[in-house]
Amino acid sequence: MTGRRIVSISLPHFAMERWHRTMERRNVAPPDDLAVVLATEGRHGPVIHAANRAARLAGIDAGARIVDVKAICPDLQVEYADIAQDRAALERLVLWARRWCPWSAADGADGLILETTGADHLLGGEAAMLRDMETRLSFLGLTARPAVAPTWGAAWALARYGPVRAICPPEALADQLAPLPVAALRLDGDTLLLLNRLGLKTIGALARAPRLSLARRFGREPLRANPLLRLDQAMGHLAEPVASKDAPPRIQALARLAEPIQDPAPHLPGLCADLCAQLVRHGLGCRRLTLTVFRTDGEIRAITAGTSAPSRDADHLRRLFDDRLERIDPGFGFDLISLAAGTVETIETVQTRLDGRADEDLQLPHLIDRIVARFGERSVRRTVLRASHLPERAQSLVGAVAPPGDEIAPPARERPVRLLSFPEEVRVIYAVPEGPPVQFIWRRQTHRVARFAGPERIAPEWWKDRPGTRLRDYFKVEDQNGKRLWLFREGLHEDGRGGDPRWFIHGMFT
Repeated sequence: MTGRRIVSISLPHFAMERWHRTMERRNVAPPDDLAVVLATEGRHGPVIHAANRAARLAGIDAGARIVDVKAICPDLQVEYADIAQDRAALERLVLWARRWCPWSAADGADGLILETTGADHLLGGEAAMLRDMETRLSFLGLTARPAVAPTWGAAWALARYGPVRAICPPEALADQLAPLPVAALRLDGDTLLLLNRLGLKTIGALARAPRLSLARRFGREPLRANPLLRLDQAMGHLAEPVASKDAPPRIQALARLAEPIQDPAPHLPGLCADLCAQLVRHGLGCRRLTLTVFRTDGEIRAITAGTSAPSRDADHLRRLFDDRLERIDPGFGFDLISLAAGTVETIETVQTRLDGRADEDLQLPHLIDRIVARFGERSVRRTVLRASHLPERAQSLVGAVAPPGDEIAPPARERPVRLLSFPEEVRVIYAVPEGPPVQFIWRRQTHRVARFAGPERIAPEWWKDRPGTRLRDYFKVEDQNGKRLWLFREGLHEDGRGGDPRWFIHGMFT
C-alpha cells in the first residue's frame, strides 16, 4: 500500500438534476410530483436514460423502453437527454472540484475521482472534507455520495455500495470491501450474471475462491470482464493512477503604467503581440478578446471583440478594436490595462506556399471580423447544421463570431441548392395515388413531369410535433423545361390524420 488517499464522488442523478436546474433557470421546471424521464435512442426505439424521483417511485428505471413505460404510466413526461451538455457540465465540475485537491478527473458519466493525499488536513480531516463535498454539491442541486479509500476501485465501490461518507483506512480495506456485492468491482453485466450463477455474490466470496480456477475462466478477458484484475485494483495490488485533466491555460497580457493615461491605443499593439506569443506557445487561437482598463477611482471598464475563426495574428486582433476604443469611459485615467483571451481553440499551422510562408492575401475570416467590428455582431450571420432530418429544421442562422457547437455531418441524400422559407402548396394531377404527380400548377404556371426520382419518406419528429402531424414523401421531379424541383406529399390516403393528401414545393435544384 502506497499511502494514497482517493476520493470517489458518485452523482447518481447527475443528468436529471442538471436538466431540472436548466429548466428552473427558464422558469419551466415541472412540478415535483410529475414523473419525468430523459430518453436516448436505443436499438429498438427510445429508452430511458435518467428519471426524476417521482418516476423512480413509480418503478421506472434507466434502460427501459419508452413504449413499455408509457403503458404503465400514461402521464409520463418524456424529454430527450443532452449527452454532450452533460459531458461538458461534468468536465467543468472536474475543474471546480480542484478546491479540495490539485488532482481530479471524471469517472464515467456520473462521478468524480480526486486524489486527496495530504490535502484533508486543510479541511479538518477526512470526515469534515467529505461533509464539505456533500454540502457544496448540494448547493449546486446535485445529489452526491463521497467516499475515501486507499485505491480508486475501493473508493468507487464504497461511494456506490457502502455506507454514507465511508472512510476506509488501509488496514481495513479487505474487511470493508468483503460484504459489498461483486457489482462494486465495475464489471460488465454478463460477467456479473456469471458470477452470481457461480454463487460468488460478494467481494469477500470472490476473494476466498481459488484464484487458479478463476484465472482459467477469466484470465484472457478484458478489464471490465475480468474480476481478478478488478479485485487486484481495488485491493491495491494492481496500479490504477488518476489521470488528472489539466485546466485550460489563462492567456492574458498586462500593461502596468507608471502614470494614469486616457487612451489605451498606444499600448494595444504590444498587448496583442504579447497575447499572440502566448497563443503560439500553447498551440491555440483566440475566438473572443476582452480589453479591460482599471481606473484610478476603482472602477473597471471593458469591451469585447470576437472572431469568426481562431486567430493569433496580432495585427488582425488589434484592428478589431479600432472603432471601439472610444466606448471606454477613462474617467480620471487608468494605470492598468488587461487583454485576455476569453475563448480559445486549438489551431493548426497551415503551409499555403512552397517556400513555407503563409499566404499574405486578405483572408475571408479577417474580412468578416472587420465587418462585425464596425457594424455589430448581428450584421453578419452564417448557416449551421442542426441535428434534424426535417429540411426546414436542419439548419439555422447564427452570428458569424458565435462559437461553434457540435459539428453535424451534412445529410447523405441530395438536397436542393435553394430551400423555400415556407413550402408552397400546389395543385396536382396524378395517375397513382401513392406515386408522383403527372402534372401540377405552381405560381399560376402548369408543369408537366418529364422524369422523377423518389419517394424519400420523412416522418415527423414526435417529440416536437403535434400528434396529428402527417408524414411526408419527397420527390425530385423535372418538368418539360428541364427545371428540377423538390416537392412532397403531406400525408397518405386514409391514414386517419386528415383528408386527402396535400402537395407542396419545398425547393429547387436548378
